[in-house]
Amino acid sequence: MIPERMGTNSVKYDLIKKTGRPEDTIPLWVADMDFPSPPEVLQALQNRIEHGIFGYSFPDEKSPGVMFAISAIIRAITEKDDGILICQPVYYPFYNTIVDNGRKVVVCELQEEDGRYFVDYVDFEEKIKQNDVKVFLLCSPHNPVGRVWTKEELKTMGDICLRNGVFVISDEIHADFIFGNHTHTVFPTIRQEYEDICAVCTSPSKTFNLAGLQIANIYIHNDEVRGKVKRELEKQSYTHPNVMAMVACQAAYMCGEKWLNDLLRYLEGNLRYLQTYVREKLPKVSIVEPQGTYLVWLDFRKCGLSDKQLKNMLINRSRIWLDDGYIFGPSASGFQRINIACPIATLQKALDRISLL
Repeated sequence: MIPERMGTNSVKYDLIKKTGRPEDTIPLWVADMDFPSPPEVLQALQNRIEHGIFGYSFPDEKSPGVMFAISAIIRAITEKDDGILICQPVYYPFYNTIVDNGRKVVVCELQEEDGRYFVDYVDFEEKIKQNDVKVFLLCSPHNPVGRVWTKEELKTMGDICLRNGVFVISDEIHADFIFGNHTHTVFPTIRQEYEDICAVCTSPSKTFNLAGLQIANIYIHNDEVRGKVKRELEKQSYTHPNVMAMVACQAAYMCGEKWLNDLLRYLEGNLRYLQTYVREKLPKVSIVEPQGTYLVWLDFRKCGLSDKQLKNMLINRSRIWLDDGYIFGPSASGFQRINIACPIATLQKALDRISLL
């Protein structure tokens, strides 16, 4: 049974009408899943509701979300106009939060070869030196291109940051979604020296479909940096996170393993279906094979359409809502990001519509 999400204040579904899209649009854009959270989480929330008291909660190492935390860390350890490095195409709120906080965006473009993305380390270090970069926003696994960085790749980036005095904010929110034989490496575990130059941001929001509860886990080993970040949170009057979010977070991590394993098997099935469908029925579209995340990077460049034309065709002819590639960076023109964390019937219907392009 496909859950009905219309009328639930869902960004994914209820914005269809508000943005003027056709009412039967299939939304496969924003990164939340069309699956209920684990029953153990729902039961834990129900138990807390029956308790009936929702007083102030103890904050521990929590924030309302990864982007909230990243923004707070940026304000805490950098100054106006300081350079902050990102590797585009990348999750577009990275760019926005740098600009919104009055810092300078420095871009190292990811390189693409035979459908695989990688970092040009020479350019990476040059951009750091030329722009006196203070912070590197690492997306690991990478959204939207689906790379699960190897330990060697992370070490190379980490060593460059270490010798140039660059602090690393490692967004590892998609770390539980790894495919095939790939392995996610938590950044500071590579070298002890990295512990003092990084903050690791994780959350149950993607893994257990809890984004609406707004909870994230922030790990900062460096006492001085952690103190600065805590003071920044105090400036924002954020000292007591959502108690229901904390209940859900604890229940998910303690009891959600079986649910997650079942989910991963389902997503692998969806991915195989997508791969086969694109190969057999969409000759002008290709997949950047994902190593991680449930977000798949689709290359429409052979269709010969401008970004505006492609968007119009997907929305008005196919009635599909994907994420436009160009919002992740100029080099991603001609790409679209699709969310496969949905019932396979939804994915099948969406792909059939795309095939009509």
